[in-house]
Amino acid sequence: MVKTEEILNSKSLSHLNKLISICKKCVLYKIKTCDVPGDGSSKAKVLFIGEAPGREEDFLGKPFVGRAGKFLDFLLKEVGIKRKDMFITNLVKHRPPKNRKPRLKEINACFPYLEKQIEIIKPNLIILLGEYPLKVFFKDKEISETHGKFLESGKALYLSLYHPAAAIYNQKLKNILIRDFKKIKNF
Repeated sequence: MVKTEEILNSKSLSHLNKLISICKKCVLYKIKTCDVPGDGSSKAKVLFIGEAPGREEDFLGKPFVGRAGKFLDFLLKEVGIKRKDMFITNLVKHRPPKNRKPRLKEINACFPYLEKQIEIIKPNLIILLGEYPLKVFFKDKEISETHGKFLESGKALYLSLYHPAAAIYNQKLKNILIRDFKKIKNF
């Protein structure tokens, strides 16, 4: 069992990834195909946080590689960000069964990993993709009210955005998401 102090003492993303690979803090490890700790530059100025890996992500071990990932790639291209220059991760590091939303217990089990990723990377901007990441960092905020807005907490600056999957299922959100993404470029 991975102890919280081991996570806190991690000095690199690769060491943190090894801890994630042996983690048994929640039941999701039992059904994983791959760990999905995150992907990108350890020196990224922008860090994206989604909610959980999906089927494609679980199969490949990389975040945002399915349909939502393809749309995210389109959005990144629109604002001139190369995927290799940013870091993307999720609240939980293993896929919930049948792509259900992650449970609070699972989010809490993975949160020390996410905190350590943020500490190691030291991004200038943290982008919260969707309601779940927003609620983890800003419990009293609603995505419908905060999307496209910069939020501050402590020394960190956040940008709240709709999840790319939301625009796949609700075409009305596509243009809103494109407009909101342009705020990253201006930042």
